[in-house]
Amino acid sequence: MNPLIPQDRRHPDEGPGDGTLAVRAGLPEPVKHEPTLPGPVFAAHFHLPGEPTGPYTYGRDENPTWTHLERAIGTLEAPGETGIETVVFASGMAAISAVLLSQLSAGDAVVLPSDGYQALPLLHEQLRAFGVEVRTAPTGGDAQLDVLDGARLLWIETPSNPGLDVCDIRRLVAAAHAGGALVAVDNTLATPLGQRPLELGADFSVASDTKGMTGHGDVLLGHVSCRDPLRAAEVRRWRKVVGAIPGPMETWLAHRSLATLHLRIDRQCATALELARVLAEHPDVTGLRHPGLPEDPSHAIASRQMRRFGSVVSFELADRARAERFLEELRLVDDATSFGGVRSSAERRGRWGGDAVAEGFIRFSVGAEDPEDLIADVLRALDATRKAVG
Repeated sequence: MNPLIPQDRRHPDEGPGDGTLAVRAGLPEPVKHEPTLPGPVFAAHFHLPGEPTGPYTYGRDENPTWTHLERAIGTLEAPGETGIETVVFASGMAAISAVLLSQLSAGDAVVLPSDGYQALPLLHEQLRAFGVEVRTAPTGGDAQLDVLDGARLLWIETPSNPGLDVCDIRRLVAAAHAGGALVAVDNTLATPLGQRPLELGADFSVASDTKGMTGHGDVLLGHVSCRDPLRAAEVRRWRKVVGAIPGPMETWLAHRSLATLHLRIDRQCATALELARVLAEHPDVTGLRHPGLPEDPSHAIASRQMRRFGSVVSFELADRARAERFLEELRLVDDATSFGGVRSSAERRGRWGGDAVAEGFIRFSVGAEDPEDLIADVLRALDATRKAVG
C-alpha cells in the first residue's frame, strides 16, 4: 500500500494532492518507537567490514539524511512516477554548476538565458575557459530558439529572475531534443508545486532550495532531479569530485520545511497576485510584472504550464532615490536579497550590478503575512515615499 495515496479519495486516479505529498514525501517506513522523520545523521564514515558494498560507505558519497530528502523532492518533482533521481547540494549554485560542468566538454555549445540569475555570468567565464561555446538569449518570446542550433545543452530559467519573463518549456524542449540537445530548467522561482519541468519534458529540473522550497531564510541548499539514471550518476559524480555536499543538519531542516510547503506557497502566491493587482492601479508604479496577472505579457504561456504563479512581484519606481526611500519606509518587509521566504522581502536589484534593470527596479518577494497587513504597509510606504521625495 502506498502511504501517499489516501484510501478514501473519491478519484484515486488523480493521485494525492500537493498537501499530502508535501507532508508525507520521503518519510521512511514507520518503525515502532522511532520518529516519523529521523533526525540528522552526523557521520563522516560508517561501519564497513569486508567488501565496501551497500548504500552508505563514506560521508562525502551518501548520507541517510540526504536519502530521505532526495526521495521527498523526487516525489514532488514528478508525483506517481518511479525512477526519478534527485541529488542534493550545498547550494543552488552548486546544483547549477554540477549540471553544466558534468554535461559539457570542450567543443560543446550551451545556450543560457541572458536575463537569468545574476551569478550565471560567473559560469560563462568558467565554461569559456574550459573551451565551451556560450550563447545567450532572453527568456521572453522563446528567443533561445534562435541560437539553439548545434548546442549540447539548453538552460532555461522560467520565470526568469528578476524580470519574471516566461518561456514555453514544451516548445523549447521539443526543439532542443529534435536537435540532440539536453534541457535543464531552473525551477527555483516556481518550485515543484508551481511547475514541474520533468513532466514538461525537461531532462533536468534544478533549483536553489535556499528559496521557496525551504522558505525560512536559514538554509543554503540546492538540488537536481532527472529521470535518466546515467545523467543522475554524472551529476552525483560531480558532487563527489568537488565535494559540494550539504550538511546533515541543513538537509534535515529542509526536509522538515517541506511539510509546510503547500501551505506557504498557497498563501504567498495568493497574496502576491493580490498585491500585483493593487500595484497595477498605483500611479507611481510602472513596469509591473507577475505571471498571474491576465494583462502580463507572460500570462498566456504561464497559464499553460504553471500550476501556481509564484510569490515574486517586480516593478519600477521612478528612480533610485524613490526605490531606496520606499524600501526604508516598509515596516513588514525585510530589505534582503532573496525570495520565497515566509517573511516578505524586497530589494533594489540595481544595487548589485549585473542585472539589466532600471535603477528604480524592485524585486518584491511576498511572505506569509496577512495580505491586508502587507498590502497596507506597501501602500503606506509608497505614499510616504511620494511625500518625502516628490
